[in-house]
Amino acid sequence: MTVKAVIFDIDGTLVDSVDLHAKAWQDAFAHFGVKLTFEAIRNQIGKGGDELVPTFLNKKQNEKFGEEIQEWRGQHFKNTYMGSVRAFHDSHRLLESVKKRGKLLAAGSSAKQDELDYYMDLLRAKDLFDVTTSADDVDRSKPNPDIFEVALTKLNSTPNDTVVVGDSPYDAEAAQKIGLPTIGMLCGGFPEEWLRNAGAIKIYKSPTELLEKIDGSPICAKEAKN
Repeated sequence: MTVKAVIFDIDGTLVDSVDLHAKAWQDAFAHFGVKLTFEAIRNQIGKGGDELVPTFLNKKQNEKFGEEIQEWRGQHFKNTYMGSVRAFHDSHRLLESVKKRGKLLAAGSSAKQDELDYYMDLLRAKDLFDVTTSADDVDRSKPNPDIFEVALTKLNSTPNDTVVVGDSPYDAEAAQKIGLPTIGMLCGGFPEEWLRNAGAIKIYKSPTELLEKIDGSPICAKEAKN
């Protein structure tokens, strides 16, 4: 079947932000007296705060200051790290290329809407995306499929004619729960094995590689869904 729509994750897929998010979370946990390694936190990036925070706090801690950590982290990231986020090379050209091939584009991100708006400006992509979906649109973030479900509704598409592009195993896990195939991207820094184990059907190193191979990718190949 021909792909009608493509849902792009943003952090780690189109913009280089994973390490910066991990640093912001590490700072946030430390601010509340919870010492965690950078690596442990980085391995969880791709989840929204509602899923990430309980990974590291016990029930009592989460009830006491779990939401406060998320709020503190959000402001800290914007004040300290967000200005250092850069678009990956060829991210804008990749989006243009997909759009020129007649596909609908959606952003399906675990980021808050204000962060997503910043990334849209960074990518010069506001006019390229048909719809955007953020953590503000759902009660549960990735690896729950809610963000992708909302994106499908906004696109008026189905898992049979849509593909996800994401860098984290949580993208692939969320997509797989509702039958969406996922193209994995290594530019976010997650091991290829993690992406494949989570269900990614094809792996590319970066937006540049996907752009160069777009016509043979699951985005354009009619047999991608067979």
